Amino acid sequence: MTLQTEPTSLPGPARRPLSPVAARLLASARKEWEQRQFEAAERSITSVLALAPDDPDAIRMLGLAAQRRGDHATAIDCFRRALPTWPEDSDLRVGLGIALYEQGEIDEAMTHLRHACQLAPGSSSAWFNLGEALWRQAHAEEAVAALQRALELHPAHISARLSLARTQTSLGQIDAAVAGFRGVLRLDPGNAEGWFGLSNLNTVRFDAADAACLQRALARRDLSDRHRELLSFTLAKALEDQDDYAQAFEVFRLANASRRKRVKWDSAGEHRRVDAILRTFANATPPPLDAQLGHETILIVSPPRSGSTLVEQILASHPEVEGANEIKDLPQVIDAETRRRGLAFPLWGPDATAQDWQRLGNEYLARTARWRETKPRFTDKNLMNWYLVGAALAMLPAARVVIVWRDPVETCLACFRQCFTGDVGFACDLDELADYCIDFLRLKRFWLEKYPSRVFDLSYEALVAEPEPVIRRLLDFCGLPFDPACLDFHQTSRTVLSAPSAAQVRQPLRGDTARSARYGDKLDLLRERLMAAGVPIQPPSPSR
Repeated sequence: MTLQTEPTSLPGPARRPLSPVAARLLASARKEWEQRQFEAAERSITSVLALAPDDPDAIRMLGLAAQRRGDHATAIDCFRRALPTWPEDSDLRVGLGIALYEQGEIDEAMTHLRHACQLAPGSSSAWFNLGEALWRQAHAEEAVAALQRALELHPAHISARLSLARTQTSLGQIDAAVAGFRGVLRLDPGNAEGWFGLSNLNTVRFDAADAACLQRALARRDLSDRHRELLSFTLAKALEDQDDYAQAFEVFRLANASRRKRVKWDSAGEHRRVDAILRTFANATPPPLDAQLGHETILIVSPPRSGSTLVEQILASHPEVEGANEIKDLPQVIDAETRRRGLAFPLWGPDATAQDWQRLGNEYLARTARWRETKPRFTDKNLMNWYLVGAALAMLPAARVVIVWRDPVETCLACFRQCFTGDVGFACDLDELADYCIDFLRLKRFWLEKYPSRVFDLSYEALVAEPEPVIRRLLDFCGLPFDPACLDFHQTSRTVLSAPSAAQVRQPLRGDTARSARYGDKLDLLRERLMAAGVPIQPPSPSR
């Protein structure tokens, strides 16, 4: 989430007596903050607190500075300490709500964000941040109402317009989303988030005028690296729409090279991690204390852009299944246990007892209880799940795991064409993408051999070619009776948070999504690298 309070919107002094030196330092800090000299302001604030450790003005400003740096734990501490001084301050509660949200304290975060709107019903910032949080928690319809309220108060609130369009995308309101993103571009023709939002729908065709506008936007010298990359990925897709695949590939390559400088990825380290997982789970985990624990859970395991959102949409079309999107609870439970033990995962796996695995399984089920409020089963398709299948099945022995995979060349190309919002470092380089897919596939083979009755192997290409028999087998594996709604998944109304797929899963299955043949010899080295590792790939064909 992004704090929308402007740097100049500082509270008035709490009017507590300070020494003359501390008062001068606090005044300097406020002036530096208002002039966006943030590092200088933080140094001045630190000096104030050395003289007056309990001054609420300085504590609050330190919280703002910490939040700006991404130090949400410090921000939470500061804002909580300042709250008794300003209990009716909407901006303070917004800041606290954002920090809590980023730390995973969702319920408390939502309480403060809602309270902020009650305290200041005329604050577009409060309504925007509430709407953004609601969307991220898959409460999309409520999010739309909050964001529309923000825009009623402040029609030129660009962030609210963008968030509303993204929320409409997640609800399948694609025409409204396109209009929203285009509306942003009318207000700000070079807006990188607006252009990328349109591109990320994967249903909009760009024309020559769009490509020209994108090139003008990219000519600006004041662009941040992130905005330049968003515009570049969009321009590359516009070039694809003009059938200029050679130039599109070059733009994708340069944009990915820029991203790779900022994201962390250690391909060799990831390979060693997969080796460690294979060694750890080659040995049997202790017999479960409750063999039925986790029967509610369906884990979807997949590399990005391989069909996992489609499979979740199919399962979530079943009346007994709720689609939870890419929730973070499983890796967070494992990470918390890693911190508790002081030993990296999976190295602590051999020491875990049946009681330990059951405790972790119950923690996961408690954290995910909201997804079973109206339906008995739910899907979890976090992209980290493929590393954690062994741990998940030790924690949740009755869970089911669906491994979704696609032709590796198509997977690598799809990831290379996608500007991810997180630190998906492997997607910036085709060699590293090949390494990622190779590791995924060898771990996939291991899980299928180790847990043949609990892991389902689902090929995207097979699903597209023969949807009904594959869907019937999928439902049978999950212990679900066949329901025709799963065949008409594109008609299911639900929130889909994966923007690149949100529009696509509202359409019937298509057999024309393969793109690798259009890039000719640009992908030959990728194919050679995959084949050298023994990975089966489908030969490119003009008909695909």
